[in-house]
Amino acid sequence: MSLSDDHKAALAKGRSEARTVRAYLDALATKKPRGTANPATLKQRLERLTEQIETEQNSLKRLQLIQQRFDVEDKLKAVDDSVDYEALQAAFVAAAASYSERKGISYSAWREAGVAPDVLKTAGIRRTRRT
Repeated sequence: MSLSDDHKAALAKGRSEARTVRAYLDALATKKPRGTANPATLKQRLERLTEQIETEQNSLKRLQLIQQRFDVEDKLKAVDDSVDYEALQAAFVAAAASYSERKGISYSAWREAGVAPDVLKTAGIRRTRRT
């Protein structure tokens, strides 16, 4: 049995919305909590540690500074500035209401998944009572 063009378009729209919602939720899950150092701060700290390591006379303290440098280098690698949260959020806002209605996703479920109330409001997902 062959699918109609309308049915194919609806399936494609559903897949696209699902990708958009998944990308936004994944970004929320990996977004760093407030207070996480930004790359510039980490680079400055790395420079200070490198200078301290070069001048430190106490071998044990030097060892600790080396470990701190490794830790800061790891944090710097983990900081991800390449994710455009605003673009992901805008795409989510455009797709969320339709996706939510089609899949029966409640406001409370979105909130528990980490989506902010203002984003849901902008997306047109209204607060509802849980039954």
